[in-house]
Amino acid sequence: MSAGSFLQSAPPDVAIEISAARISAARLSWRGRDATVAAHVSHPLPAGAIVPALAAPNMPDVGVVGRALTELVSRLGGRPRRAALVIPDVVAKVSLLRFEKVPSRSADLLELMRWQKRKSVPFPMEQAVLTFSAGSPQTEAGQEFIVSAARRDIIEEYEGACALAGLHAGQIDIATFAIINGVLATPAPPSNDWLLVHTTGTYTSLAVLRGPHVIYFRNQAEDAEGALADVVHQTAMYYEDRLKGGGFSRALLAGGAVVRGGADALRRSLEERLGVAVEAVDPRHTAALVDRIGAAPELLDALAPLVGILMREGRAA
Repeated sequence: MSAGSFLQSAPPDVAIEISAARISAARLSWRGRDATVAAHVSHPLPAGAIVPALAAPNMPDVGVVGRALTELVSRLGGRPRRAALVIPDVVAKVSLLRFEKVPSRSADLLELMRWQKRKSVPFPMEQAVLTFSAGSPQTEAGQEFIVSAARRDIIEEYEGACALAGLHAGQIDIATFAIINGVLATPAPPSNDWLLVHTTGTYTSLAVLRGPHVIYFRNQAEDAEGALADVVHQTAMYYEDRLKGGGFSRALLAGGAVVRGGADALRRSLEERLGVAVEAVDPRHTAALVDRIGAAPELLDALAPLVGILMREGRAA
């Protein structure tokens, strides 16, 4: 899978993640197609500096975030200018759209997607940045696409914070898609049906994939009703009943370190619901950490989306 990026340009020097709680950055070094995390830094943000939302401003003061990014980049070292930027999932509305007939012109396809998305987003499509990528392979039922829509002015807030730090955000993607690309970049990526649960302090996203193809995506805000284990169970039932799933070959958990009670307790709870072992997403399977024999779960959670988006962009270059 190559989840669509809101913006694309030259390969990035670094990856930046801006979330509600913190900003993080990483740089990779390459030897052929093998990557190593050359540097990583993270910095907490003041409460309220980022308020992730789909239809409301996310940054009360872009300058606060810009100054924090400036400090972060100085600690990372080097003089990066191009960044791959990871933003919260809730900034974008993700849908899976299927078309029986796909227009031959990309402009016509984009217009068709805008027409389909207009009822599912709480803002006019004229204000939207739309990105898409092909989903499951085409069948007699048509071609499926993963389509993400975000409000243009909100994307510009994140771009503006990067610009204040001297960075051009050439690639922008949501966190869960970045993590998925990291998993798919491992030496032995999942080839059958698998589940990714990505939980943060403000939202949880669930993605069901068939090999490299997303076949289901759900995002739920932290204050939405239903415990995480219940939401995962509902997703599993939908997968079996509506997607004709034969069972998950793997289930992966990202972000578990932020969960009250710890990742181990959450994994056990999910395993009881799913009937399959739940593994933590480990970016070390994708990019080596030469200076650490072991790494805290919090560090691995922070690195997962950063490594994922850099692996995608680095290998595509």
